[in-house]
Amino acid sequence: MICYYNALLREKERIRIEPWSYLFNQADFAITMFDPDAPTGSGWWHWSLFNILAGIDGLSKGVSNHPYALPKGSNQGQTDFGKAGYAGPCPPEGDEPHRYQITVYALKTDNIAVAEDAPAAMLGFYLHQNLIEKAVLSGYYSR
Repeated sequence: MICYYNALLREKERIRIEPWSYLFNQADFAITMFDPDAPTGSGWWHWSLFNILAGIDGLSKGVSNHPYALPKGSNQGQTDFGKAGYAGPCPPEGDEPHRYQITVYALKTDNIAVAEDAPAAMLGFYLHQNLIEKAVLSGYYSR
């Protein structure tokens, strides 16, 4: 089985997050990608980017693979693949389609202080403790 670590953004130079920009001009935020259908009993974290300062309106192509492309002051969290950065969908062959939830969190704080090697679930805890509002985009994928 091959699971590719690839860029979240392939075809466009930037992904715009304008639908939520009214919040992001006022609050710092975070973005996560999570598979709640992974056969682990607790889902699977594919990506997290947090401590994103208010006013950012998009992410550059390949942001997860290039530290210089990260928004100033932001951090990537550990995935359940055991490293930071984006890891694409890779459900077991033959499984029903998995849901992949990309969540954008508007936060009460400008600094989520977690260790670089902290598990994604710990980051999730801190995001929920500092939540103002969130928006979720779900997609489905199977192999």
